[in-house]
Amino acid sequence: MTVRLTLVCAAAGNTAGIFGDRPQSARTPYSATTAGMFPPPPHSSTLRAPSSRCATTADEFGLKATPELALRDFDYGEWSGRQMAEIAATNPYGFSAWLTDPDATPHGGESVRQLCRRTAAWLHDLPQDEEDALAITEPGVIRATILHALSVPARAFWHIKVPPLSIVTVTSRADRWDVQFNGITL
Repeated sequence: MTVRLTLVCAAAGNTAGIFGDRPQSARTPYSATTAGMFPPPPHSSTLRAPSSRCATTADEFGLKATPELALRDFDYGEWSGRQMAEIAATNPYGFSAWLTDPDATPHGGESVRQLCRRTAAWLHDLPQDEEDALAITEPGVIRATILHALSVPARAFWHIKVPPLSIVTVTSRADRWDVQFNGITL
């Protein structure tokens, strides 16, 4: 059986450099070109991360997406709601460790490796009849999906750039993943 999953990065990502979810302060402008990037309906399922930015992205494209907890962003622990620049200034060692060691959790939350494992488990548990699923999610989940599909070590996590509204499609055939990129830089 074939599983085809298209992941779309939420619009208006974390441009303020704040860890965690924040309600969108302004409507994100979507163009006809951007809308045309989405695979046409119907999808076997349409899912989204539980964040407000993923909900807003789904709403703006007129998608009725079911929240999926496994697609959530990192648990940033005590860093949640704080600015990256502040963390880098007040805890430079911890911030650096988090960006270089996939097992580091200086914030007391989730490590890169834990996010990668959570994402891999979710991918493994996808129903085998998901012929064309669509998921709107966070950049970290998309990075973790790419790493899993390509069997790349977690230490490569931060080397993948995932801009807002970028798309990656992964297809599984007999436990072998293929990856198709659109707007993502390795």
